[in-house]
Amino acid sequence: MNRVGTSSNWWLAAQRKALLGIASVTRASKLPQHLQTGVRGEFEALFYLRRLGYIAVERRWKSPELNGDLDLVAWEGNTLCFVEVKTRTARDITPAALAINEAKRRMLQKMAASYLRSIPSDQRQDTLTRFDIVSVYLLGESVECELVRDAFPRE
Repeated sequence: MNRVGTSSNWWLAAQRKALLGIASVTRASKLPQHLQTGVRGEFEALFYLRRLGYIAVERRWKSPELNGDLDLVAWEGNTLCFVEVKTRTARDITPAALAINEAKRRMLQKMAASYLRSIPSDQRQDTLTRFDIVSVYLLGESVECELVRDAFPRE
């Protein structure tokens, strides 16, 4: 498998950073309840994706030039995936993934472009990318996750 950037120091540093980010879940108890739910959902999504073979390299990545963050950035094979996580504590008629409207998609596309600019240019050229969405449902003691691969196009 030819994974772009996997042998570089950049990739190793990003992977270490993502794994260290897991510790921030323990600090989440100081947040308001709705934010705690979101942090737990991101944590569940991270491990769900790992079980599917994704390799996380960033968690809650913030751009130096834009407001907002990318929930997860992960490799699936030779594709770099920008993963948006939507968490709900109940299932209703509307899937959680539909909460990502056009404005949110544009923001995520801009954030992804900013992220890609942080990758060394010789590795950036051939990097395949896509946007995925993970819907996380925290239902009492059980957790359900649904993945939508290639949920919307990259501009």
